[in-house]
Amino acid sequence: MIHQFCTITTLSHLYKVYALAESLKNQGHGFLLNVLVIDDNTDYNFENCRFFKLSDIEAQQSAKEIISKYRRNKDKLRWSLKPVLMKYLLTQTGNERLIYLDNDLYFFSDYAFLFGLLNTHSFLLTPHYYQNDPNQNQNWLEANFRIGLYNAGFVGANKTALNTLQWWADCCLYRCEKNSFRGMFDDQKYLDIVPIIEPTALILRHKGCNVAGWNAVICRREIVDHRVLIDGKYDIVFIHFNENTIREIVKGSDGILFNYYRTYIETLKHYRDNLKKKEFYFDRRFSDRLKLSLWKVLTRLEV
Repeated sequence: MIHQFCTITTLSHLYKVYALAESLKNQGHGFLLNVLVIDDNTDYNFENCRFFKLSDIEAQQSAKEIISKYRRNKDKLRWSLKPVLMKYLLTQTGNERLIYLDNDLYFFSDYAFLFGLLNTHSFLLTPHYYQNDPNQNQNWLEANFRIGLYNAGFVGANKTALNTLQWWADCCLYRCEKNSFRGMFDDQKYLDIVPIIEPTALILRHKGCNVAGWNAVICRREIVDHRVLIDGKYDIVFIHFNENTIREIVKGSDGILFNYYRTYIETLKHYRDNLKKKEFYFDRRFSDRLKLSLWKVLTRLEV
């Protein structure tokens, strides 16, 4: 059985795609990673990968409209094309089940059970598992409503979810922006509605999936018999190595994941000569620090 994945990338981040593909290969299953490169027309070749250009999907009406609207913003274009690419692959290539992955994910253990879940569930979502205590660190509680309950870096779907994928694409075409007043966060916040409109959608409860810096409190890292487990029972299936996760590991706040981080960085270096820290590690932006400080001040005033 060939497990089908997909991702969307720019040329500058193609080395992360190669690292992702290597991590999938390490799990020992047959797989194909479908890769949409949004800013280059070169025909690439890499083991277990199939590459697409924008022109390959542009015949779809949704793709044409999204590309026209967001062509000058690569981030919005990548985010908004997720449901478009997924629908294209499910309808045009004969795939029955498909998992979308951000290119900064890295797998450390067997993922096959995820495709088993897609036999009976039309949609798979992973919760952020932000903190939710109303008595402390309430900025995390509010993040659930501001940023979204589910992380759009991992989305699974089978062929019965085509209408929901089209709905998601239409939402992204309507607006793909960070706007707390409107209740929007790029492509991601729309996923909050999926369990309502997709009857057989599944909220994935395996806390070893989408391990990240933002869920270190809710998804406790523990060492059991010389293994790192989440909540003492879940193997780490994949980690989301975005800037938040890397920052927390490097600072020591999530240091128990350091060996996983080291494996990831060494793999990146294999595909990126002279990899520099600034290419994968970003300190918290001044504007973000300022927003958090203002939020804390306003919260104290309200109390």
